Formats: sequence, structure tokens, C-alpha cells
Amino acid sequence: MKGFKRILTLFSIVAIFLLAACGSTEEKTSKNNTQSNKADEKSYTIKHAMGSATIKGTPERVVILTNEGTEALLAMDVTPVGAVQSWTGNPWYEHIADKLKDTKVVGTESEVNVEAIAALKPDLIIGNKMRQEKIYEQLSAIAPTVFAETLRGDWKENFKLYAKAINKEDKGNEVLQNYDGRIADLKEKLGDKTKLKVSMVRFMTGDVRIYHKDTFSGIILNDLGFDRPENQNVDDFAEKNVTKERIPAMDGDILFYFTYDTGDGEASSLEKEWLADPLFNNLGVVKKGNVHKVSDTIWNTAGGVLAANLMLDDIENIFLSK
Repeated sequence: MKGFKRILTLFSIVAIFLLAACGSTEEKTSKNNTQSNKADEKSYTIKHAMGSATIKGTPERVVILTNEGTEALLAMDVTPVGAVQSWTGNPWYEHIADKLKDTKVVGTESEVNVEAIAALKPDLIIGNKMRQEKIYEQLSAIAPTVFAETLRGDWKENFKLYAKAINKEDKGNEVLQNYDGRIADLKEKLGDKTKLKVSMVRFMTGDVRIYHKDTFSGIILNDLGFDRPENQNVDDFAEKNVTKERIPAMDGDILFYFTYDTGDGEASSLEKEWLADPLFNNLGVVKKGNVHKVSDTIWNTAGGVLAANLMLDDIENIFLSK
């Protein structure tokens, strides 16, 4: 009987070693297959504002360094491992916060935290020459880095670059085609309303601006075929630091204004002061009751494709809800 027990024990020990060996072999095989698959993935080269970057396979750990770039990635079903925080919000804009719960903050567009990016071990970094040219070399030493040239009105061109960088051109084309489809549909619904001259004004702490065509919202209004007041119908960014003597230049058939308030209330106070000014209240657009406050985040600051579609929602509601 004792001999039988010894044989069973011996068989048990042998079985355990055999299972362990099999598990180890499977683990090694799996690891080798993963490495082999990664090695088999084709590399591709992206030309960008700072030169070119070679990327292997489809990036899985992407860090994005602009607000509009964050929206682009989300629209293409990519959640970045790291992103610069939104200009307003804690830390993300309300319309994207639920999609970024697992994303780490890596500073702001103007003050990027390079150490935080390195800690995330990204396989792709996407930034912007206008914002981060000085740290390009540091970033490209961490991972392949792709830079767009500028911001503001170029959001669709930047979007196409991002789609190439993350190896999702088909998905990117789909997103832009859906946007273009909305533009065409809304343009048809608006009809003669696009002949209205649309004026845009922004209030900031210590600065009032009249926005021109080369802006995020200016591009969208142009896509829809809207007319602009003569002094705003120019292909540049904005008239900055305007004085109250320039209030007459804000007139139009319809006026949209948005206020960038960082939480101290100063920009909102400036807005209130200007809207109460006799010169402002003497504008034809004010007398007609055609002045609308809209979201600074959606009409200007976020600057991406998700905000663009929300801006189209605003336009449809304002022009077609009556």
C-alpha cells in the first residue's frame, strides 16, 4: 500500500512539472508570436511640419498635445494615453470629459510636461509647431513625433495629418465625409439665410476681438456659405484689442459673441460692460434683436471636429428653430 502511495505521489510531481513546462512553453510561444507580429508590422513615414517621422504598425499609445488634436483622435475611436488639458474644464471640456477618464494630463498646449510624456512610454506623439517647436527634439527622442504646422482655421488639414499618423486614413475620411454631409444638408436647409452677414466677437480678459475668416468658426461659416460684414470678410485671424470706437465694425445682420472666462469673472465683466455700452446698443443688429451668445468652447477654443459638429447644431437651432 505504501508503495502504491509513493507511485501516486511520484506521478503527481511529474504531472506538475509537465504542466509547468507546458505553461512556460505556451507563454514563451505567445510572447515570441507577439514580438514576431510586431516585427512583421510595416513601417510608414509621415511628412510633417518639422520633417518626417517613421512609425511601425498602428500606434496604440498616443500622446496628443493640442485640444483640436484630442477631438480628432476621439472622433477616430482612439483614446490617447496622454493629452494636454483643455483650456477650460477640470481637466477636460464638458463635451469630451466622459471619453477621457483614463487619459493622463501632460501639461497644457503652451507648457507641455515632457517628463510626464516619457513616463507614459508612447509609441507616437502628435504636436504642433506653432505651440511646441522648441521641444520637438526632446519629444522625438521619446517616440516618433508628428507636428502640424499651425492651428486656428486649419483644423481639417490637421485632422488629415493626424489620420495618417495613427494609420487610420479610412476612418478619418469617413469622419470628414460625415461632416461634409452635414454641411451640405444644413446649407440646403438654410437656403437664403446664408446671405445674412454674420458678425463674430470674442471677449477675453483685457481684450476684445472681432473675428475674421481664418478662425475655427470662420471656416465653418464659410463652409456653410454665409456672408460676412465687409471688414470681417478677410482671410486672416482677427482684429485684436479693439477699442469701443470700433464697436460699429461689429454690426451685421446677425451677431454671435463668445466669452473666454478662466474662472476669475474678468472676461464676463468685460462682456457685460460692452453689451451695456450705448454704442453697442445703437447697432442695427442689436435693435433687430439678432444678437446671440454662444459657447466659447464650441465656437472657438476646442477647435476640433467634435466641436465643429456641435457648432452646426447651434446654427441649426438658432436659424431653423423659429
